[in-house]
Amino acid sequence: MNPNQNIDGRYLYFAFLAGANKLIKNLNELNRINVYPVADKDTGSNMASTMRSVMDRISPNVSYKLMVDQIAEAAQVGARGNSGIIMAQFLFGLSCETSEKKSISFLEFVESVQSSIPYIYESIGTPVEGTMLTVIKDWSEFLYSKRKQLEEFKQVLNDSMHVLESSLKKTTDQLAVLKKHNIVDAGAKGFVVFIQGVMDFVNHGIIDRIKTPNLIPVANSSIDHTENLNYRYCTEAILKDSSVALSEIKEILKMHGDSIVINGGKNSCRIHVHTNNPSELFHKLENFATITSPKVDDMIRQSEISKNKKWNIAIVTDSTCDLPQEIIDSYQINVMPLHLSFGDSQYLDGVTIQSKEFYELLKQSEHFPKTSQINEYSFVNTYTQMAQNYDAIISIHLSEKFSGTFRSAQKAAERVQKELNIPIHVINSRNVSGGLGLLVLRIAKAIEQEKSVEFIINQVDAWLSKTKIFVSVKSLTAMIKGGRVPPAVGKIAMLLRINPIVSLNEFGESKLFGQAIGQKANINKVIKHVQKLRKEEKIWNYIILHANNEAVANKYGERLELLTGKAPIDVINISPVIGMIAGEGAVAVALQFE
Repeated sequence: MNPNQNIDGRYLYFAFLAGANKLIKNLNELNRINVYPVADKDTGSNMASTMRSVMDRISPNVSYKLMVDQIAEAAQVGARGNSGIIMAQFLFGLSCETSEKKSISFLEFVESVQSSIPYIYESIGTPVEGTMLTVIKDWSEFLYSKRKQLEEFKQVLNDSMHVLESSLKKTTDQLAVLKKHNIVDAGAKGFVVFIQGVMDFVNHGIIDRIKTPNLIPVANSSIDHTENLNYRYCTEAILKDSSVALSEIKEILKMHGDSIVINGGKNSCRIHVHTNNPSELFHKLENFATITSPKVDDMIRQSEISKNKKWNIAIVTDSTCDLPQEIIDSYQINVMPLHLSFGDSQYLDGVTIQSKEFYELLKQSEHFPKTSQINEYSFVNTYTQMAQNYDAIISIHLSEKFSGTFRSAQKAAERVQKELNIPIHVINSRNVSGGLGLLVLRIAKAIEQEKSVEFIINQVDAWLSKTKIFVSVKSLTAMIKGGRVPPAVGKIAMLLRINPIVSLNEFGESKLFGQAIGQKANINKVIKHVQKLRKEEKIWNYIILHANNEAVANKYGERLELLTGKAPIDVINISPVIGMIAGEGAVAVALQFE
């Protein structure tokens, strides 16, 4: 690039792409050395996910100001993890400190970088040196010190790489945990790798795109770091139109956890905090802001998988999989929550809203809840992290007739397989709730028995065909409001006290199994049908489910136990998303035959 030429939007676009691709290719190494602030081994995955989100949402524009604004906005939407959000805040600072111009001089670029540093420090609850903060600050100060030599801008940038590498090396001695393992900070290294990619473009015009399986291999040495986590959940969300200042938001976050970062401004900011009770925190935040794009990661599960995984095949499912938490924990099943919203407020199924809170809101809110599928980016991030610990992934989800989640998982699997060369098997369960839970449990037990991936995938269709669910609906109100039953038909049925029994066909579509007057009669009808099926096939396992109707569900379970001579896996309250479909008071049984 000519030293006298200004930087325009297209140049910034391609420089960013080069840096992003370089970072993504090094994500495994960044994950390997991630021990601070918690050793959840996801810094590389989170920073890579942030980069992918930006790359997918931006397009080249000749205007530098429009381009940097576009990058900053995309980063806020897609930022993940502590380091990802700090990176997004740096980009937000660049955006705020860039004037309305189609191109800027090198001096203006250096000044905008320097002016971005306070944005980063102010966004963090407790800034800690020896991290990504320090490296960005040292790089910025060097560039600013050379602002009078900008006629040799390319040389200044190349010299700045020595400063970055020196600053990165010093992080080892700045934090005790890094010194203990003789490693550098993962987030800091992520930023250095990003700038290395930018410099490949500046010096040679190279944008080294991701190719299969062209990730940089990790070092052979693993880092064994055990710690007691004070908080379990890495929690994030975007707060819109807040009625309180960012400083007050920061204080509220401090009351609920640590590792606090805020990206953006009062009108729209992304929060990051480690906490033990995301639903309690969200309940407080929703009093003064609209909460969107919630994200919660279980850091204990992430740490457990990276250090103490039980098997070499990972299981991923979604929150409509109704199984006891003890089974989910025992088999290290990764559960991804669907999104649920009341009006503009968004929640994560079973994570930031529990069954009790859901049914209270269902009665109080003027809005009937809506659900949305798990997006592709969430799956990409999950699969990427799984890929560094497992030989294969089995991802099984609710019927595609009910949600686009299965398709999102397929798209993400295609992407991650190309980048990381790991087999990912995405399965449409053609089921929900306890039916999906039984399928997941059957797969988990096969993995426990050390069956091969090929064996399991070959058996899945047979297991699917032997899985049944029967839902006795107590009230049609939810189905009428949700548009699943025509209002006129629903009102007549309710007037006549007719309660349907809903099941699923072989394609995963809802079907009417039967109907009776009153829920007790429905349960009797299902029990008679189970008795008939039991004569033909042996029951492998079953589970009793309910929507806030535990007393009736327990009686149901007792009757089936007498009939089958086998206790149910459990009697559990179904996920809020399934409760929204079935309606409060529904009870169900899901069975799988040998």
